[in-house]
Parts: sequence; structure tokens; C-alpha cells
Amino acid sequence: MSKAKQLLIIDDDVDYVDGIKAILTRAGYEVAAAYNPKSGMELLKSKPWDLFLLDVMMGRGAEGIMMARQIGKDPKLRETPLLIITGIREQIAFLFPGEPVHPHFVANDELMEKPVDPKLLLERVAALLKASEAKKAKAK
Repeated sequence: MSKAKQLLIIDDDVDYVDGIKAILTRAGYEVAAAYNPKSGMELLKSKPWDLFLLDVMMGRGAEGIMMARQIGKDPKLRETPLLIITGIREQIAFLFPGEPVHPHFVANDELMEKPVDPKLLLERVAALLKASEAKKAKAK
């Protein structure tokens, strides 16, 4: 029997995290949570994870975007699939001073809009984990 996949949720909405965590735990995943960007970064670096679930709007604004950029710049962290779950509509433009405007303003493996359908969440998580395992196997 294989070890349960380790997932990390970083979102400042405690009630929302509790709901997502319950869905993922019932599906057999080990789930940890951080409720702010600072503790999220500490947990990200604390051990190997199989998947990150990240909210965009935290703290003083879109701090999840900055976290996603930090993850993308870290050679170890960027190997872990990143699922961004946000309440912001895709049509809203994000403009960050000093950053070029680009349709792929932040690297991520999947973007879902809140509220998420539990079945769709589980499908996307399973697909991201499967793709990550295939990538690792191919690299060996």
C-alpha cells in the first residue's frame, strides 16, 4: 500500500480551508494547512509535498500571486504541482508595478474558481498528482 499523498493548503479563510480539507481527507489524502503567507512559506519549505493548493487573495491583497512567483523561482518547490483556487474572476486584470503584463502572469498547473465543486476538485487533484508522478518517472 502506498503512502498517502501530502497536500498543503494555503488560504486565509479558515472555514473554506476546513471544508476543502475535509473533502481531501475523506478521499485519503494527508492535508496540512497554513492560514497566511508567512506560515505558508515556512510549511512549504518544511518537508516535501505532493501538491500545493493556494489562494490568491490573502493578507494585504494578492499575496498568493507573490507566493506562486516565489514557488516558481525555487528549484525544489517548482517541481511540486500548484493548484490555485481563487474567488477572483478570470476576466479581472492583475497589474503589478514593475512586472510585465502577460497572460501567464504566474506559473501554475491548474486554476479553479471558488466555490469549487468537490467532485471536480478531487478530479483535478488526482490528475495533477498523476501527471507529477509520470513526470518524475520519466526523469529517472
